[in-house]
Amino acid sequence: MPDTFRPRLPRLLTAAAFGLLSACTTLGPDYSPPESPELQQWNEKLYGLAVPDSGEAAAIESWWHVFQDPVLDRLIEVAGQNNLQLREAGMRILQARALLGIAGAALYPQSQQATGDLTYINQQNHGGLGESSKDYGSFQAGLAVGWELDFWGRFRRGIESADAGFFASIEAQRAMQVLVNAQVATLYFNWRILGERIGIAHKNAKLQKRSLEITTEQFNAGNTSELDLQQAKTQYLATLATIPQLELQRRQTLNALALTLGRSPGDVPELEGSGYALPKIDAMVVNGIPARLLLRRPDVHAAAWAVAAQSAKIGIAEADLYPAITLLGSLGWSSSTLGGAPDSGLLAIGPSLRWNSFDHGLIRNNIRLQDARLQEVIEQYRQTVLAAAQEIDNAAISLLKTREQEKILAQTVTTAERALEIANTSYRDRLHRLPAGARRPALPLQPERPAGQHPGGEHRLSHRPLQGTWRWLVPCHPGRRRAARHARADEGAHRLG
Repeated sequence: MPDTFRPRLPRLLTAAAFGLLSACTTLGPDYSPPESPELQQWNEKLYGLAVPDSGEAAAIESWWHVFQDPVLDRLIEVAGQNNLQLREAGMRILQARALLGIAGAALYPQSQQATGDLTYINQQNHGGLGESSKDYGSFQAGLAVGWELDFWGRFRRGIESADAGFFASIEAQRAMQVLVNAQVATLYFNWRILGERIGIAHKNAKLQKRSLEITTEQFNAGNTSELDLQQAKTQYLATLATIPQLELQRRQTLNALALTLGRSPGDVPELEGSGYALPKIDAMVVNGIPARLLLRRPDVHAAAWAVAAQSAKIGIAEADLYPAITLLGSLGWSSSTLGGAPDSGLLAIGPSLRWNSFDHGLIRNNIRLQDARLQEVIEQYRQTVLAAAQEIDNAAISLLKTREQEKILAQTVTTAERALEIANTSYRDRLHRLPAGARRPALPLQPERPAGQHPGGEHRLSHRPLQGTWRWLVPCHPGRRRAARHARADEGAHRLG
């Protein structure tokens, strides 16, 4: 090679590298948000519960404050700090962030190796023409760099996929936070309601025991049949049998709440204390159009980011169809203390090309695989959206029907109170023998309710539009009406005595 051309070689290689970089392209489809045409057929009025957005959507982020219960506020705060599932989701965010950093590093020289060695040599010759001895050292150092140019967008698509995975992990953690908050509130109110049901069961058992004593006296006096006696005894024993089961359920609920708080079974000191009354809140409505709010749910966002991550992987697979161009360079230096040995240096630079020309359909089938996976995650996204719509629709109709049931139960209570009053009057005046209805509890232990309804007759409306999930538990037990009902029952038992 002529000496006049050698100084120009690095310039030509640099110019060629910039020319290749300027011609870079990005293969594969660009991400576009998946559509959910099924929502167009959804009842956006939500049975009359949905109203135009009034600007109060920000309150959804702290929906549990509507109950004005400091114990519940504290429990949710503790769960946010100690729940192990939330910590797991947080660790997945850190993992996704590290993967994003790994993907970003691919834009820079992928191979950067520095080498060096130091050698001491002692050479001794014996016999022959004479003996000789030499001591000298050898030094070597070098640097090798390999940089595969992102000519087809392979590494950019990798960063795009990792970035989408990172945001998907964040949304998954938010969805988990929403579920944990809702689970804490549900378990907390279940524990409270079971406590009240146990108290009602004990009061009913006390009334039925007194009724059994009166029926026994009537049977011994010949004023009633053995059938009435056995029925009264059966009803009393059946009520006693429900108390251990309710106590078991309450303890299991307490243990589940402790687990949600990241504690050992039963370790919930925040529940200590007395004087609690179930909250009574006004009916609530949904601000905004449900279809629009639904798309803001964290789980829906996570599903959309999963689509974006998989879409970028198609471009990574398509890049294998084309040659990979790599710039290689090395720099070396060596020296020796041996007399007369020269020092030497080395500089090498140049491009390298790698092309998988004969893969027997491996690359194209990998592209088909990634495309099929993209269609799969799109269907998963649509399924997530439809499942979210189902949850909101079920919760809305459950709220409406529970309100209807509340009105009927209120009438049932009034009717039962009147029946008890008539029975007490009849017995006091000695006009008739003790009716069987008077031996029944004034307070039903547990009204018949539809399958799946929340224990205790309260409403539960579950939405996950903005912050993710709202759960409104609207108690149906009017406290003052219940207290009056207890007083009348006690008064009736006193009169019967």
